Amino acid sequence: MTQNSHFTYSPIGILRSPYARRIDAPHQSTVVEGTESGDFALATLELQDWLDEKVIQDLSGFERLWLIFAFHLSEGWKSSVKPPRGGPKRGVLATRSPHRPNSIGLSAVELVTIEGRTLHLRGVDLLDGTPVLDIKPYVPYADAFPDSKAGWIDELDAQLGRYYAPGPRKPR
Repeated sequence: MTQNSHFTYSPIGILRSPYARRIDAPHQSTVVEGTESGDFALATLELQDWLDEKVIQDLSGFERLWLIFAFHLSEGWKSSVKPPRGGPKRGVLATRSPHRPNSIGLSAVELVTIEGRTLHLRGVDLLDGTPVLDIKPYVPYADAFPDSKAGWIDELDAQLGRYYAPGPRKPR
């Protein structure tokens, strides 16, 4: 692989959620305070026709999934950004900003049920129409590191509280 490699991906499905605009969606899927309903959002993901239904075989036993997706409405990026919880600008790769050098994201969501080629999900922070590039099962023993340090976020948690989040931004 060379430094100038390019990759092309085809979405495996398009997510349907109640969030039409970025200001409507929570900053993280588990932080719903300040959203219109104050509850975890329900969404659906229908697989594209070019995928064999076997791709989701055995997925129903998992409680959570990782969604790898494209920030399809991102309008470029900057090397430093201001996090929504406050504080100084931070290096974009030390944040979860949607405005990234490669506009891809990762979100852990709850799998509610599967009906045919449609996955019913809860706790999404993605906008309606988001292209999903891949799904991976959430495996607690491999994916959860609750005692890990979180850099500048640990400092913010000490000041504001661990679960403090501003909720969605209001229109200007």
